[in-house]
Amino acid sequence: MALLKLTSPHAHTTQNTARVMQLVILATIPGLIALTLFFGWGSIINVTLSCIVAVACEAIVMQLRKRPVMFYLKDYSAILTAVLLGLSLPPLAPWWIAVVGTSFAIIIAKNLYGGLGFNPFNPAMIGYVVLLISFPVQMTAWPAPAELYPANMEVPDFWRSMQIVLPILNPDSMVNIVTTAPNTIDAYTAATPLDIFKQNNSLLVDQFYKKEEFFSQGRWAGLGWEWINISFLIGGCYLLYRKIFTWHAPLGMLVSLALCSLIFYDSGSSTSLGSPLFHLLSGATMFGAFFIITDPVTSATSNRGRLVYGVLIGILIFIIRSWGSYPDAVAFAVLLMNFAAPLIDNYTMPRTYGHSKSRDKSKLIKKEDEIDAS
Repeated sequence: MALLKLTSPHAHTTQNTARVMQLVILATIPGLIALTLFFGWGSIINVTLSCIVAVACEAIVMQLRKRPVMFYLKDYSAILTAVLLGLSLPPLAPWWIAVVGTSFAIIIAKNLYGGLGFNPFNPAMIGYVVLLISFPVQMTAWPAPAELYPANMEVPDFWRSMQIVLPILNPDSMVNIVTTAPNTIDAYTAATPLDIFKQNNSLLVDQFYKKEEFFSQGRWAGLGWEWINISFLIGGCYLLYRKIFTWHAPLGMLVSLALCSLIFYDSGSSTSLGSPLFHLLSGATMFGAFFIITDPVTSATSNRGRLVYGVLIGILIFIIRSWGSYPDAVAFAVLLMNFAAPLIDNYTMPRTYGHSKSRDKSKLIKKEDEIDAS
């Protein structure tokens, strides 16, 4: 008689860690292209430099921990962290910005806690916040969009961008850096739309949009930034289509951010905090919604928990943008909610199969204590 072996049901999928990381990296390409079109080659240089540093740091740490180096490099987690951090950095930032931020993200934020799967905070955002707090001048020096350059000047080409990021490539850079002649200007910097809007205290919103060239040439949220956010939205929709993550966290964040801005929006007031479209299509909103808060390691676990997690991040982003010291608040909001993710899981975990109520960890601990006491 043939015996039928019964086993527990298991989920079968062609996805593995390396494949998921590769798909997320692939989905960032539309946003990287948009950044390059509006701000030049700086973002590509940042991403490339960050990837080199990330691989080197990961290899050194694995060697020190006596782990198989190639096994851990092949999961692409270090590369993904580097790509996300490189996209967050201002184009044409000095080379050491990418080196310091990536090294801190890989060595401290990721591997100090045990590596992939054990880090409580998003490594890329940890690296970004460390840089922003430590080097605020370099981290806020964003180039102006290409359309705002004077007619007699062009955005730096690839080689000139390399010389700006790595001055050692430019023999003339060490001659006289301080007294640079006006006709040797490398690039024009400008405050981001969020920063410009935050500093507006006297103009009505309608007047502000007409006066600021950044906004008069843009359609919804400032020249260039709206298309960059739409590009990251396209990449995020691709990841949703490939079922890399669920819709709960991104939708929760975007809806709560839009509702908060709608509540406080008044187009005829100088105290208006910006329209919903402005908040959704400026800064790192779409990048954060689809590439940062969806990190499965540092976010909530259940679908209900992810929804709560995303909603709270959206609220925090609006609060920090409107009344905080930093114009773009995605990194700070994400890190604050990384703290709260275990607590959210504790109250939103689905019920165990066969039980009528969801698991309450506090009751389970109390019950275990009673059993031990008896």
